[in-house]
Amino acid sequence: MIYIHVPFCRSFCTYCDFYSEIATDGLVNKYTEAVCAEIRERAKEIDPSLPTLYFGGGTPSLLPLPALTKILLTLAECGHGGPWAEFTMEVNPEDIVQKGVSYVRSLMTLGVDRISMGVQSFDDDLLRWMNRRHNAERAREAIRIVREAGIQNLSIDLIFGLSNLSDSTWEATIDEALALGVNHISCYQLTIEGDNALTHMLETGDYVEATDEQCWRQYYTLCRKAAAAGYNHYEISNFAKPGFEAVHNGGYWQRKPYVGFGPAAHSFTGRGRGWNSSEIEGYTHTDEALSVEDEKIETLMLALRTSRGIDEEFLRSNCSGATIDSLLGERALVKEGRRFRIPEDHFFVSDEIIRELV
Repeated sequence: MIYIHVPFCRSFCTYCDFYSEIATDGLVNKYTEAVCAEIRERAKEIDPSLPTLYFGGGTPSLLPLPALTKILLTLAECGHGGPWAEFTMEVNPEDIVQKGVSYVRSLMTLGVDRISMGVQSFDDDLLRWMNRRHNAERAREAIRIVREAGIQNLSIDLIFGLSNLSDSTWEATIDEALALGVNHISCYQLTIEGDNALTHMLETGDYVEATDEQCWRQYYTLCRKAAAAGYNHYEISNFAKPGFEAVHNGGYWQRKPYVGFGPAAHSFTGRGRGWNSSEIEGYTHTDEALSVEDEKIETLMLALRTSRGIDEEFLRSNCSGATIDSLLGERALVKEGRRFRIPEDHFFVSDEIIRELV
């Protein structure tokens, strides 16, 4: 599994705390050279058992095709040129509309077979408040372009848990996403952290956080509507039509090793984690081993985020039998065959359930 971080944006979203820079030709060139050098240096760390490639960001659709091609050729030179079990590219709707069908087909020629589009909302007022570059109509047009180009595997991101997101607006957004027939929806509750515009709005009183009850209600509205439309709720934040579950992200939840290239990218060896520093030039890589306790907690947390759950032997070997039995009695855990999982009606409080277990 390979992850490549593209730390460029045209503008910064109100809520975003990820490392990113405004894209310029000079920075893009420096970034491309740095990533290619890192690939050559660390290619031996790549585990080929799950050959997936994921370009995330930031805004990977800002990366010029020659730069993207150079990175892919460097991977190929190092013995990792595909074929890929899945090759995902994150895109901004505005970039897709501006560059058109030919751009998407160029991505496909390079091997991209899955698009993850940051739509976030189909409400123009909310999109302006988020400082997104696109509006709802441009998002619809971007989805149409991706389909016309021939991409079958299309995922969109949506955000809930905003105090200024009414239930009726949220329902309309869900209904539109489902009507557009996207194969996959990743839906995240707004979090406020780090130093960004939303943090300052909260401090000055210009924004008030959504209540837990509002967040809970919006989350289960999506669960109900997605289920009725035939989507599989296979991970707490992810819904897919059958056969369109994310392969790369699934590897994360199964704790499969992956290598992250680029500024601020993270890696996982199977027994430890690594991360790159956050600067375009001269970024460095640091590794850290996980303790046995860290591994246990991480295994529980990631597995119980999924509808597949966790093996009974692992759970009973590492958690209190009394706690397990209590959670079973509360229907906060259910047992199916030799596996335990958190049922969908308790997904929203999964963090509390996992804390009880560990």
